[in-house]
Formats: sequence, C-alpha cells, structure tokens
Amino acid sequence: MKSLRKVALVSSYVPFIDGGARNIVNWLAVKLREEGLEVAIVWIPQIDIPSKLVKQMLAYRLLRLDDADMVITFRPMSHLVAHPNKVVWFIHHIRPFYDLWDSEHRGFPRDNKHQSLRDLIMRVDTDALSSARRVFTNSIQVQMRLKKYNNIESEVLYPPLFDSQKYSSHDFNDEIVCIGRLEPHKRPDLFIKALATTNSKVKLRFLGVASNENYANELKKLIEKNQLKDRVILENRWVEESEKIEALANCLATIYAPEDEDSYGYPSLESSYSRKPIITTTDSGGVVELVTHGFNGWICKPTDQELGRVFDDAFNNRETTRIMGENALTRLDQLEISWANVMRKLLS
Repeated sequence: MKSLRKVALVSSYVPFIDGGARNIVNWLAVKLREEGLEVAIVWIPQIDIPSKLVKQMLAYRLLRLDDADMVITFRPMSHLVAHPNKVVWFIHHIRPFYDLWDSEHRGFPRDNKHQSLRDLIMRVDTDALSSARRVFTNSIQVQMRLKKYNNIESEVLYPPLFDSQKYSSHDFNDEIVCIGRLEPHKRPDLFIKALATTNSKVKLRFLGVASNENYANELKKLIEKNQLKDRVILENRWVEESEKIEALANCLATIYAPEDEDSYGYPSLESSYSRKPIITTTDSGGVVELVTHGFNGWICKPTDQELGRVFDDAFNNRETTRIMGENALTRLDQLEISWANVMRKLLS
C-alpha cells in the first residue's frame, strides 16, 4: 500500500438531523488531521424511503474518490463507494430491511415489491462490504447482524468521545438523568412509569428535546397522571453542553435503555467519564456490552416494576452507587475505548 496522505471520510446523513452518526465522522477527521493527514469529509443526503433507495444507491456507486489514498465509510449506504483501499466502520444497516423486517417498526407493507427491494439491498450490501479491505463495527450487536444477514466477518471498534476530559464527578444528588431525544424507542414513558412504582424520593431528569410535540405532551400528561410533577424534570428543549456536563457531574446515576440500540450510545460514555453508573435493560442492544451488572451499573428487565426497584436501589445504597460510578472508567479501559486504539486499528 502506498504512503498514506489523503483520507476521505464518506457517510450519509438525514437533512436537518444532527446526532451521533455525524459526531463519529467529524471527531475522527480532527484526530486524523492531528496525525498529519489531509482529510476530506463527503456527506451525501439520504432518506430511507423505499421508493428513493435505488437511486440513492446508484449515487454512491457513481461516486469516485480516486485522489484519496484511503476511504473510510460509516452510515449506510456509504459502503457502496468503490475504492481499492476502502475501510468500513459500519454503524448499522437500513434496519427496516434487516432486523426490523418482521417488526411493527418496518414502516411499509411486507409485500412482493418490498421483498424484491430487500433482496436487492442485501445483495448489493454484501457485495460492497466484501470489497472492503477491512470492516469494523461499532458494537458486537452490529457485528452479529453483519454476520447473520450478509455473512461478513468484522472487528468491533468502539467509538470514543471527542473530549472526555471535560467530564467529572462532583456529587451524588437525588436525580437519575436521561440524556437524548425524547422519542418512543428511547422509552421515556417507561422510565416515568417506573418512577411511579418507587418507594424512595428518587427523581428523574430528562435532558433532550422531542421531534414530535404531541409525544412530548403525552409524556407531560403521563407525569401529571402519576402525580410526579415534583419528581420529574422534563422541559423538552435543547440543552447546552455545559448544562449537560453539570447535570452529569452531580446526578445519582444515569439511565440509557432504548429499545434494541445499535451501540452503547454517547450518553453512556458521557455518564462513564462523569463516573456515574448506568441503568439499562436486557433488550437495549449495544448498551449491554458496556454495562456489567453490579460493576458499573444495572441491567434489568424492561418493566416499570424492575426499573423502579433499580431506581430505589441506586437511591438507598449511595455508597454502592458511588463505587459503581468509579468502576465506569475501569470498564472503558477493559473495552479499549480510546482514540489511540481507533487510530491504530483504522490506519493499520
């Protein structure tokens, strides 16, 4: 392989939506430039509407980045880009055509037309991934899906935070903090119902905004119904970074328990660097890879009663909660979550 000087980072994005899939690209670009490499970021807008996917697939196949010494791809369908030195850091499939095909989250009919499209997507994905020099995934969860659906072998490479030094622990108050968008699959309604079953005075603070105002109103009604207005802070607004860091520094614990998440999620890393234990559930996907039950957090069944018991446990056993928070940093070391490891793996 010739000397590496120019690296192109290619990924798709949903217009007007920002999040972790963009962070991993932008942060990696900074770290590669610190290594003395010239980096270009190529964003291609993509909307996962079945009728639009074939044309979007063609756009990736026609893209040429011949001046780049290496191409690293991320979110689907960026791995369709052709390049002799392509490395894939695979984030997830277009899930309605893969693991969500048999679920209520598919979003379109399961008919012959969509079955044919699914077959095409799987075939094209497998062919494109097979052409990569190396394939990494962001979790064991995604690694298993790649093997199951595409028969592609991959190596897990966990994405770090850009700047972990700004997080710290100052205190352990009465709040369990939940960071992230207020969306049904993130299950804030379950957390509110769980709080209603508790016997302690533990509180719940949500730091995030809803993309659907009706859903936010439903959550507020649920809080009122369960007479929890004094114990749930839900403001449905964008939270500044400094406010999030302060909330994490002083909270009791955090909860990150979405339904079948691809990876552990950046909120889990933010919690760990703030030395706070994480509450998650057995069906939360990649989060379970980061949390070891009883060591750096809790893993319980996704029911209001089980979560409520964990909330009380975190509140009533403060010293154990504090120790699990300290263990959070040890867990990150065990999983080799660092930019040094990312650079070593991607550039080898």
